Amino acid sequence: MLTQPSSKYRAFPAIALRDRTWPDAQITQAPIWLSTDLRDGNQALIEPMDLARKLRMFDMLVKIGFKEIEVGFPASSQIEFDFVRQLIEEKRIPADVTIQVMTPARPELITRTVEALQGAPRAIVHIYNAVAPVWRKVVFGMSVPEVMTLVKEQVTHLKTLTDAQPGTEWVLQYSPETFSLAELDVSLQACETAIAAWGAGRDIILNLPTTVENATPNVFADQIEWMVRKFAGRPEVVVSVHPHNDRGTGTASAELALMAGAHRVEGCLFGNGERTGNLDIVNVALNMYVQGVSPQLDFSDIDAIRAEVEYCNQLPVPARHPYAGDLVYTSFSGSHQDAIKKAFAARQDADIWEIPYLPIDPKDLGRSYEAVIRVNSQSGKGGISYLLEEAYGLAMPRRLQIEFSQVVQRAMDTAGTEFTAKDLWQIFEREYQLCANHALAQYRVESGDSDEVRISGKLQWACQAVSIAGQGNGPIDAFVQAVSSAIGIPVRLLDYSEHAVAASDARGDKGANATAAAYIELRVGDSQSLYGVGMDSNSTQAAFRAVMSAVARSGAVASVQTAAPQAAAETAAA
Repeated sequence: MLTQPSSKYRAFPAIALRDRTWPDAQITQAPIWLSTDLRDGNQALIEPMDLARKLRMFDMLVKIGFKEIEVGFPASSQIEFDFVRQLIEEKRIPADVTIQVMTPARPELITRTVEALQGAPRAIVHIYNAVAPVWRKVVFGMSVPEVMTLVKEQVTHLKTLTDAQPGTEWVLQYSPETFSLAELDVSLQACETAIAAWGAGRDIILNLPTTVENATPNVFADQIEWMVRKFAGRPEVVVSVHPHNDRGTGTASAELALMAGAHRVEGCLFGNGERTGNLDIVNVALNMYVQGVSPQLDFSDIDAIRAEVEYCNQLPVPARHPYAGDLVYTSFSGSHQDAIKKAFAARQDADIWEIPYLPIDPKDLGRSYEAVIRVNSQSGKGGISYLLEEAYGLAMPRRLQIEFSQVVQRAMDTAGTEFTAKDLWQIFEREYQLCANHALAQYRVESGDSDEVRISGKLQWACQAVSIAGQGNGPIDAFVQAVSSAIGIPVRLLDYSEHAVAASDARGDKGANATAAAYIELRVGDSQSLYGVGMDSNSTQAAFRAVMSAVARSGAVASVQTAAPQAAAETAAA
């Protein structure tokens, strides 16, 4: 049994910011993005990336459009140092991209870090130290004044080293680590100390992390707005945020922080990182995209990016991961499928994207519509008809959709698995006997008095040649009457529709070259109404095949065999 939370946990106190403005703000432009996949993400891997994987990740981040990339912790290991040197010496860093490296506030590590950056045209050096109470008291045993002395000494040390290398444009990034758990006045004092030591007027990034998420995202937004106000009117100061995801609200924290005035966001592709991960930059960027704001990052081939990240990180991206997972654009629910199908049918190319259950057009991310609807035991007629229309060009009438969905449901109950479009086509083909040897040959259609049409000919049915004759108010009605006479059972035409089907080898092995599909609803004898389907290059023949399909499905084929001799004799006499 869980311990009562009141005995060991306490809520993080609210921020005294009565005139907060972020709740009414909107995100209207992309922030500065920093990818930390090669550092914060890499340190969280079971097997950190080798040089080859690091290079692949770096090249992909550049291709996506990141202008600032944290490439490592060069003082931590030789492989980290060598990677930074390789990027610089092989001139792999584009002119519009700035690399960033990180180091704790320790003099020997800062010195090694600056050594790794020799020859870089521009570099951001990220120095951090923890400032929250439990770290000060328990981890480091330092008072607030001692923390400030540390910040001053180590930033001054960095300034001395970088001033000796004027060929590089140096930017300091200072992080009061554990900012989200610290007192705001202590964080502010640490930031002001770093600014003073670096030199007033010089570019500096103040990175404010939720090192551990400890409160609801609105509290973090209050913390950020409080800090942003302190640096208003100081253009050399960039306020950056680095959200983690311990509470599962990293994305919300980042978005509210931007509304609170943050200029820059750090994170990883798909949220890789320690514990529950860093902020997922893909998530935040595409959230902007669907609000009509360009994120200035290119995720137009999301599957290729995901595959590369999975290779470099040796970790999978879950199937339900926002925007990138295998199943995030897929609906199995019948009601969802029906809504999506209707919206797609009504949508014009120039319309604003308004498709139920799809906040983004999958094609914008390089996905097709193939997996938008998939059929399992929870699906309905909408999903089934959508797949058959997309893959095989069948635009089934509503009542046929209902009828066929019941056929599929019975098959699904037996199989217990998901059905693909090909599986549905095979069931459809079998149920409506599209390959049956039914044909009307040597027939003649004549117009009579009062717009009546007479039809006569030979019907090939169930391996028999049957002579038929009938009349009606059109060729199809005349054919229905002729078949009714042949089987000796009343047949009534209830509904008829047809459409063209574009020939395409991609539509499947069977029916791919048909140019017309006909759907006939009949009532045969006292049976319930049922549909027949016919496909043929000739639209009239397609309709005739649909009639024969419905009659065959009614079980009246045996009647044809019995009635055939008599029908043939009566036809000959006529």
